[in-house]
Amino acid sequence: MSTPKPQATPVDPNKPRPPRKAPSAAGRYLFLFLLGLVIGIVAVVMLLRSLESRKTWQDHYPHAAMQLMSAHTAQLYQKLEANRCAATDVLPHLQALRTLGNDLDPAFPDLRDNSRFSGHTGSFRGTLDKALASPPMNCAGLKSTLDDIGRDCKACHTDFRG
Repeated sequence: MSTPKPQATPVDPNKPRPPRKAPSAAGRYLFLFLLGLVIGIVAVVMLLRSLESRKTWQDHYPHAAMQLMSAHTAQLYQKLEANRCAATDVLPHLQALRTLGNDLDPAFPDLRDNSRFSGHTGSFRGTLDKALASPPMNCAGLKSTLDDIGRDCKACHTDFRG
């Protein structure tokens, strides 16, 4: 047996509908808030990019020099960890560090006349000159050279970087 289906009550077209509840404005406010947030983020990014593009190579020079020195030092540490400490493996990085050592004074022109800064850069170049004059032939020599380089870098950063 099937159950009888309930009959739909006919809708009287003359009967007025019950009044609808007014829609909430919260959805519109949320949409406008999110739209404003997105437009604000885009505007801030555009502003920061335009300010960054106004910088010249002189503004980027100190940071770039430090990044390159850090990259070559990190590659020397990788050579040490991989036990690839032959002179042919480490000399290109030591030479690059020495060349970058010449760029320290021009990269920081406001510190060029500071005697402590010139002492630190001179010590850094001296350490690299010593390493290039008698390159490390094994991992113990490379470790000693890296310790000396790290000591020179740390001394300068302690005095001038804070």
